[in-house]
Order: sequence, then structure tokens, then C-alpha cells
Amino acid sequence: EPISLLMEEKWLAAMGPLIAQMEERHRATAYAPARPATSALASQSTAGTSLAHLLDDPDSLPVFIAPRDELARLTGFELTRGALGAFRRPALPSVADVLEGARLVAVLEDITNHTNVGAIFRSAAAMGVDAVLASPACYDPLYRRAVRVSMGTVFQVPWTRIGELDVPNHPGEGTWSAEGIDQLHELGFTCAAMALSDDSITPDELAGLLTERETATGTPAKLALLFGTEGEGLAPATIDRCDYTVRIPMAHGVDSLNVAASSAVAFYAFRHLSQLRR
Repeated sequence: EPISLLMEEKWLAAMGPLIAQMEERHRATAYAPARPATSALASQSTAGTSLAHLLDDPDSLPVFIAPRDELARLTGFELTRGALGAFRRPALPSVADVLEGARLVAVLEDITNHTNVGAIFRSAAAMGVDAVLASPACYDPLYRRAVRVSMGTVFQVPWTRIGELDVPNHPGEGTWSAEGIDQLHELGFTCAAMALSDDSITPDELAGLLTERETATGTPAKLALLFGTEGEGLAPATIDRCDYTVRIPMAHGVDSLNVAASSAVAFYAFRHLSQLRR
């Protein structure tokens, strides 16, 4: 079958290898957690230079060489440089393990755009977010485009899946959150839905409330920021289960930012909670 089929989200989310584009600028960090590779595919012009630098033992790896037009037919896109590798997909840890010691986490509900997923991870890494949790219907952070947009940070920020998809093929219904948000509460997290709502508060107001609670109880604040898919946003059931609804103040009549931009603003607003910055 064409490799492009293996690179579709519905295949990646459930099974199959990690099909990753190996590039020179990512070799130091991006692909190390996904090794060892099981095979590689490259053009004649890039096979030697790409694989020699990116693989621990390229001599023992099955390497398939093909002309660029044949690579495009197999993969479904133009491979301009580097090579494709099939890697063993890292096993996902439990939610409890990922959140051990964390105080600032992001939860991605049913985000169905790989560019946005990658951009959120890049902002999470830059702002010191301790971990990212993805709902069952959220697109795969290890998809090729998400990895590229994230600049490899999907392999640096701890992440895993949270909740169960109770209604197959019906993303956006918030079905994961019935148990997922309860689990976050049990782990001591305040859950804040990033959404447009009449009763929403600003990030500054929430930061003040968390500080007051921390002072009164002596317990460090732990915050989970929830982000929904483009257009529809978070499911109403998810918003209802959260402790607060947060809205970023806007000017010039703009009602909202896209999820990648709003996540960066929110991460910056609560960066003081990050364990990575302590």
C-alpha cells in the first residue's frame, strides 16, 4: 500500500509505525525518542548524507532508494530533502505518570488540524508547560506535519491521551471529559475552559483567584487549561465540567484568536506555575 495511507491520522492513532521525515535540523533531539528505526526511504541524492547523520547504525537498516517522482507517488507529497523513516512508536505513559509533579498542563480536545497541534506543542515548550494531554479524537501529535510545525518539541514535552471515546467517529461531543476531568480533579488540578462565555473571566482574574487559594490553603496551585477545536471550540459538556471559563480580552471588535494563538497567550499568562521554570 502507498505510504501515504500509513500517514493518515486514522491509521496513526490506533496502530502502525511512526512515519517521520528525517531532516538535518532535527537530528539532535526530534527523533531520538522514537528510535530505533525499522526502515528508511530516500531519494538517490539524499540517502547518504541524511541517513549517515540520523541513524545510529545505518549499515544494518533496510534502506529503500527511489527517484523523487516515485517517492512523491508513494508518500503523497513532495519530499524535498531528507528521508522518511519508519520508527517504532513510543508507548504512551499513563495520565498519572505524565502529571507527576506537574502544575501547568494543556488539554487538547478534538483538535483536528495537525498544524495547530504542532503549534500548540511549540508554544507549550517555549512557555514551560509541564505536560500536554490529548483527547482520543485529537489529531496525532506525532503526525509528520505536527512534528515539523512543532520543530520537534512533540518529543520534548511530556504528553499522553486522556479519556475514552465513548461514541466512535463522533468527535466534539466531549464524551472523554466525563472521566477525564474527574481524573484531573482527583489529581488536584483546577480545570479552566478556554471558551467564549458570558460568565468567563480573564487570565489575570483566574491567576489572582489561584494565588488567593494558594495563600489560604498553603497548597501549590495546579492548573489544566482546556482548548477546543477550531470553529466549534470546546464541547458544552466539557465546559460545564470545568471549574472556570476563561476568555482572553480582545480589542478592535475581534472576538477570538485561533487555538494556536490563544494557547500561546494562555501559556504565557500562567507561566509562573510551570515546574520547568522553578
